Amino acid sequence: MVKLELDQVVMRRMREDDIETVKAIIKEGCQGTENRLILHILTRPVCLLLLATVSSVLRCFLHSFILALIIPVFLLIVYLKFTMPRSTGVLGTSRPYWDYVGSSYRGAQNETLPNPYSRISGKPPPAKDKARRRTKPKAEDKDKDSSPEIVDVEREKAAGQVWVAVCEGEIVGCVSREGDCRLEMRRFCRVVVGCWYRREGLGRLLVQSLEQRERQTGARRVYAHVPYPSAVGEAFFRKLGYRLQGEVGYDGEEEEEDEEQPERTFLGFHVTKVFVKDLK
Repeated sequence: MVKLELDQVVMRRMREDDIETVKAIIKEGCQGTENRLILHILTRPVCLLLLATVSSVLRCFLHSFILALIIPVFLLIVYLKFTMPRSTGVLGTSRPYWDYVGSSYRGAQNETLPNPYSRISGKPPPAKDKARRRTKPKAEDKDKDSSPEIVDVEREKAAGQVWVAVCEGEIVGCVSREGDCRLEMRRFCRVVVGCWYRREGLGRLLVQSLEQRERQTGARRVYAHVPYPSAVGEAFFRKLGYRLQGEVGYDGEEEEEDEEQPERTFLGFHVTKVFVKDLK
């Protein structure tokens, strides 16, 4: 673990040349999440009953009892691997594909989130992070420049926003907000911190800074979807003042459209928990 000075962290919009780094951080932070979700589904009583029924039918055609047990489980795992949205429990967004390019379209404006630790420490705010050196061959750069990705404002709005935390020129974490937001409602997507910088308060800093920005833009409530078997994610959001939707204290008089629906998958099983926080 590396000691991280939070007052020297710059939180800015993701740029197009940050996409591969952000993907790598998310992949590293989500290792095992999909497998835990599949295990959660396989151990539901209804799913176990269905597997037992299929195994009994196969037993009439197969002479091996073990094969009759293994084949249904194997086929169901393959089915879930291909049909379960990669975003669910991984990126924390209901969008089937993550539009990184659309999210980074306005990142060139160097828009940043406020860092309260800079004011508390009394140190001067960190300088803008320097762009990383490009190591691609000139020929490849030429090909890339010859066919630039076209992203319009509508695509950017639908893709949402990705914010990265940069310290000494290195991306150490990210947080994202889903697009197509309802009036005064925001949905935060996956919060990921690099493995060397965890338990340093960076995740809290990212979420609270984004909350402050959304509060200034008129949002009064934020939602966060946490993968169902993720005890760490649940504890993290509870410490930040979020509550599980439907718990005591949730305003039951809110209109139905103000409620988020948990993500569902095979046989309608919930694979996410919805946490909510009112911004005051």
